[in-house]
Amino acid sequence: MRGLKDKVVLVTGGAGGIGAAICRRMAEEGAAVAVCDLDGGAAEAVASGIRDAGGKARAWKLDITDQAAVVAGVADVEATLGPIDVLVNNAGWDRAQNFLDSDKILWEKVVAVNLWGPLHMHHAVLKGMKARGSGRVVNIASDAARVGSSGESVYAFCKGGLVSFTKTLARELARQRINLNVLCPGPNDTPLLKELCGDGERSEKLRDAFVRATPFGRLGTPEDIAGAAAFLASDDASFMTGQVFSVSGGLTMAG
Repeated sequence: MRGLKDKVVLVTGGAGGIGAAICRRMAEEGAAVAVCDLDGGAAEAVASGIRDAGGKARAWKLDITDQAAVVAGVADVEATLGPIDVLVNNAGWDRAQNFLDSDKILWEKVVAVNLWGPLHMHHAVLKGMKARGSGRVVNIASDAARVGSSGESVYAFCKGGLVSFTKTLARELARQRINLNVLCPGPNDTPLLKELCGDGERSEKLRDAFVRATPFGRLGTPEDIAGAAAFLASDDASFMTGQVFSVSGGLTMAG
């Protein structure tokens, strides 16, 4: 990809399946990567692996639900690596449950991670991007935001909000040449999917159902998302903003 070498890329949820793959791909493209995750030890493991492979990466323990922590963390990243050129809002969490069986405790956790977290990150990072007149944001939403997903009502609510928020900021910041776009993964072979599916026979049936429903005949992989994220962060996507892309093997073909 053109234009990623020596750029500073911050990835939230950087220790998880998709997040770690995005961090590794950005480093392969020559970027300096800030691996940010609530699990600091896991973030350090990803960063260490990137450095061992010859890339540039540092780890930060970061709770995106805490705005003060986000402001301090972003300042520390920029003091250490330099101004942030690319923000990838990847961190997310969910627990499958029908809406009428859920309660406010679950809603608050899902909203804190999937909606408030990205709001905090955008507010902390975009001020610097606006002042410099450049930047890229890649938001990882979900096809649940586009077509719905049974058992993920509040998660879909948050991801739908992230989609419309991205489009609005893309309009507000277009004159500053800041590109904001959204990736919507379909079912992806990650620990989060395993957690949502549960254990035992039910889990296998759900996974098989996802595979059968996907025209490509397989689940997505973290690397599928990482390649798309690298493209949107690169100069090859410099004239694209406010767009939403499904990465789902054809499971969803929404316009």
